[in-house]
Amino acid sequence: MASLPCNARIQLTDTLEQMQQGTLMRKVKSKSWKKQRFFKLQDDCMTIWYQSKRTGKIESAFSISDVETVREGHQSEVLQSLAEEFPPERCFTIVFYGRRGNLDLIAGSAEEAQCWIQGLHQLIEVATSMDQREKIDQWIRDWFQKADKNKDGRMNFKEVQRLLKMMNVDMNEDHALRLFQAADKSESGTLEGEEFVLFYKALTQREEVLSLFQDYSEDGKKLTLLELVDFLRQEQLEDEGTEELAMELIDKYEPSETARARHALSADGFLMYLCSPEGSIFNPRHRGLWQDMSQPLCHYFISSSHNTYLIEDQIRGQSSIEGYIRALKRGCRCLEVDCWDGPNGEPMVYHGHTFTSKIPFREVVSTLGKYAFKTSDYPVILSLENHCSMEQQEVLAQQLKTILGEQLLTTTTDGRVPTQLPSPEELKHKILLKGKKIGRLEDTLDGPGDEAPDVSDDDNGAEAEEERRRAKKDKESLAQALSDCVVYCKSVSFRSFQEARSHSRPSEISSLSEAKARKLIRDAGNEFVRHNTWQLTRIYPSGMRTDSSNYSPQEMWNVGCQIVALNFQTAGTEMDLCDGLFSQNGRCGYVLKPAFMRDEETLFNPSDPSSRESPGPITLTIQVISGQQLPKVANSKDGAVIDPLVRVEIHGVPVDQARQETKYIENNGESHGGTRDPAVPRWPYPCPPNAWSPFPGFNPRWDETLQFQLHVPELALVRFVVEDYDKTSRNDFVGQFTLAFANIKPGYRHIHLLSKDGTSIPPSSLFVHIRITEPPGPEQD
Repeated sequence: MASLPCNARIQLTDTLEQMQQGTLMRKVKSKSWKKQRFFKLQDDCMTIWYQSKRTGKIESAFSISDVETVREGHQSEVLQSLAEEFPPERCFTIVFYGRRGNLDLIAGSAEEAQCWIQGLHQLIEVATSMDQREKIDQWIRDWFQKADKNKDGRMNFKEVQRLLKMMNVDMNEDHALRLFQAADKSESGTLEGEEFVLFYKALTQREEVLSLFQDYSEDGKKLTLLELVDFLRQEQLEDEGTEELAMELIDKYEPSETARARHALSADGFLMYLCSPEGSIFNPRHRGLWQDMSQPLCHYFISSSHNTYLIEDQIRGQSSIEGYIRALKRGCRCLEVDCWDGPNGEPMVYHGHTFTSKIPFREVVSTLGKYAFKTSDYPVILSLENHCSMEQQEVLAQQLKTILGEQLLTTTTDGRVPTQLPSPEELKHKILLKGKKIGRLEDTLDGPGDEAPDVSDDDNGAEAEEERRRAKKDKESLAQALSDCVVYCKSVSFRSFQEARSHSRPSEISSLSEAKARKLIRDAGNEFVRHNTWQLTRIYPSGMRTDSSNYSPQEMWNVGCQIVALNFQTAGTEMDLCDGLFSQNGRCGYVLKPAFMRDEETLFNPSDPSSRESPGPITLTIQVISGQQLPKVANSKDGAVIDPLVRVEIHGVPVDQARQETKYIENNGESHGGTRDPAVPRWPYPCPPNAWSPFPGFNPRWDETLQFQLHVPELALVRFVVEDYDKTSRNDFVGQFTLAFANIKPGYRHIHLLSKDGTSIPPSSLFVHIRITEPPGPEQD
């Protein structure tokens, strides 16, 4: 019997049948490492495994849901290095989500390569268009495939027990056996694929959701249209077009045709809604482009990368064009490139005076031209660290102009001297070079300026003389052709806010180290905020961070710094905050700053929230109810089940910084510890506190309330972290989700957890209730 049937959405074409028969291909890691592997699509059409030709041993398997895309031809550095040996029509690259390395393959013929490329594209499309129910079913099937060692598509009770341990389910054996026997429809003493799906669903019933459903359902079996409208208004605070929304949800999520025809929602449909994007904590209206994109560039936070070419540390790490591709796919809009003289007159990109590997500047620019606008239409800033000789600077300029063509911005949008920076909308599909420039932008627009810059009434003689000296020095070390490529982002040294204001040139930009920025925040917070209302500022990590670790971007955003450059290759809280802020607005890499940070006369200082007019702090109340399908911690012992806790962190201005934890749930279902405010009541829902869950590590119940005061909610990010409690050492990370407070939807919501590197880990989630309480308005006379 076939192990698991093909997903219902998949049309079994000749291509997929050929993939199921299997193909011998070369797996390539380097010029010298090319080994033959037998690749085979499994019967479920969602899993691929491959085995060594020599040993016959299955080497690895992966799910289609782990695959982001497939690239044809020589589109990786490894395959480019083999271009003379293997033609592009036989080569392709499988790209995975997150930080997992690419899989470079060479087929025996162009036809075999096309079969796999087209088949994978078809399957990826199916995987990305699955709804929540299909994703859960597929996730269960993926686990079944992992545990079905002999590939016969069956599992007895002992094997099922072992699989559930692998999945982090610790169960009562008698209860599990009863469910196993009920799911064994064929009475064979084993579960086949679809029977296992039934067994698993019975095992993981959501009692807390059923209780909520029954609270609004008069007959306990369905929600009528009016009952659903009541729930949406009272609990989810949906106040516009609620009846239309209720009808849409029924049409979209109710699995029963009969119930749909009667405009009713069953318990299954209700759960599907709560697990859907509409039931997510993230406001679905803010997922797409929702902000005004016509304001000056300096009015936006801009997703920015440091040492973009590195995919490891900055001492011995590998330089790779993959660093640029990954950053651009994440919506990054400011990339860094360190250029040094290379052999044969070709500039190279690498981290100078270290052992990092090197890549040709030409390849970086070609990659930028190809991927710059695949995720976002808005401008990309290329931050150039130029260490090249005059000769190779000419090559840099020539390659930028030749390869990028019209994409490279080489003059102002209207041909005039700017009084303010243009908007992202005006600069769509343009690449801006950030770097040094000879003289002033005015000189370029008025014609080449050998003559000294004019001295305005505001300039004093000493300042003008200093400017002349600097222009002369730049001429001696900077190629004119490269200088001409710099328009709106002329790099200048920062001396003081006063000096910058006296020149008032919005097209200039200063780069500050994290330490220098912190000192300015401490000494002149309001001046820093005002400076960032009219000019760009870039912040970069300390040179002491040789491990490519990151600083907190939040304190830089608090003063309105736009280009806060982080090491994208390093996972952790800092990148979670970055991903959390930029996950909104269509992931376009630009987020509009709050109004009080765009006003040049603003009094706002992040260290003193009272400097900004507001009625008082907002209260954020989070009831952490339960967790679903929490994964096992990597490298945990066999049979070990996690003891999960939830920590909620507020990242914002200093007075708003806070964190609180729930108790941790032990294997036996008891809860311990926690930092919840005892004055805040527990979850008011009709179920006992610390309600026992039959699978505490896997589907834990906390039922705890955490409460926070937010003085500047416009700058706050909220991070939910699940950890495995460890009494003897540091807690282990399980999953997290971060979002801007402005994107939170109140009511009963699911939080879909992400892994350490920011990729989704379906169907792991938290179920919470969110309440946002505005401060009372001024008293009426």
